[in-house]
Amino acid sequence: MTDSAPGKKPVAVFTQGSILRHVMVMTVTGSIGLVSIFLVDLLSLLYISRLHDPSLTAGVGFATQILFFTTSVNIGLAIAISALTSRAIGAQDRPRAQQIAASGLIHTVVVASAVGWLMLPFRRDLLQLIGASGAPLDIGDQFLLWTLPSNQLMAMGMALSGILRAAGDARRSMYVTLIGAVVTALADPLLIIVFDLRTLGAAISTNLARATWVAIGLWGAVHVHGLIAWPNRKAVVRDIVPVAKIALPAILTNIAAPVANAYSVHAMAQFGAAAVAAGTIIDRVAPVAFGVLFAMSGAVGPIIGQNFGAGLYGRVRATLSNCFGFIISYVVVVWGILFFAQDGIVWLFSASGDTAQLVRFFCNWGAAAWIFLGCIFAANAAFNTLDKAFLAALFNWGRATLGTIPFVTWGASRFGPEGVLLGILAGATLFGVGAIVSAYGVVGRLARKVRPEKSALS
Repeated sequence: MTDSAPGKKPVAVFTQGSILRHVMVMTVTGSIGLVSIFLVDLLSLLYISRLHDPSLTAGVGFATQILFFTTSVNIGLAIAISALTSRAIGAQDRPRAQQIAASGLIHTVVVASAVGWLMLPFRRDLLQLIGASGAPLDIGDQFLLWTLPSNQLMAMGMALSGILRAAGDARRSMYVTLIGAVVTALADPLLIIVFDLRTLGAAISTNLARATWVAIGLWGAVHVHGLIAWPNRKAVVRDIVPVAKIALPAILTNIAAPVANAYSVHAMAQFGAAAVAAGTIIDRVAPVAFGVLFAMSGAVGPIIGQNFGAGLYGRVRATLSNCFGFIISYVVVVWGILFFAQDGIVWLFSASGDTAQLVRFFCNWGAAAWIFLGCIFAANAAFNTLDKAFLAALFNWGRATLGTIPFVTWGASRFGPEGVLLGILAGATLFGVGAIVSAYGVVGRLARKVRPEKSALS
């Protein structure tokens, strides 16, 4: 991955060389930055859990479910910017790449600001909607009060990281989130423990990290690559349509996940604070363990986008195959690690009783769901980049509704809180297999529209 100085034509690096190497490099570098964020969230929860107050853990867990919604909107916007920018680079159209990046950032700031501020006055109602009450409700309310107003910073950081990935600069894209995670890791113990600010300290360190994302992202996208033009009012308005064409379905796709999570949390809440605390721990452990899969979904989008822009559909299909193979191998290995590390995880979070039992159940069985969730992530990247974003929305909402509500409800009534996790596994399996089949079908139809020689793998 090479730097592109301002004024030079960007090189469509993903249209040449080993596809597996591109997938691995983009995924590994992306996962370092992304997993570092999840790890810091995990450490924040660890610091809070060491205060030995289950209400604090549960309160942060409820607030996190609400923040999943804003994060999902931000991810959808970043997907659109990355996809359109990578396509322009693949077509060797630098002015278009610069302009769509600029327009997309303006759209991102406007939408993310509106989402954060509109949710702010309803934060307590939203927390109650997913089952929060008492002390956890008050704690979650305070956490959201300090984090929702800075939503536009998080959105900008994600978008800038996506622009850097679109340019093939995996290293600097990694720096955006990695350095922000380092800032949080340093601030968390100081604010939470030393100054005894507890959840307020965690919220403040979150905002510091978001500001860092923007600073690092702007430096890489503007100073190093010159990939952001000065915003043009007419272009910003004109680009609403192409950005919205990808962003709206992508946002709908990503919102499905927090909806499914919220229903699962609501189902857990009926079994008491211990079950919610276990769910909160799982929600922190899982992203750290399987963050590579999240990174892959963001990493393969630019690879698919550049090859799509260049008309190399054979390489698009090969990218999917490499992704699915990697996902299965990775989850099997991590599942084994969780199985043998479950005692340490329980000890680390001072979990006991029902909380410890649920955490162990996840390590033994619940991790299997990530094979199919990972496949959905990879298929989503293909759908969003190949102008089939509606399919990503269809599969994600299908999993969030038909793949979650009946399975989780039945599982909870039959097997208790463990049944919630089993319901999640069942729904992920059903829709994960469907997403894989559909992704290959989409690429196959595209490949038949081009000359065989243009679809060659090299």
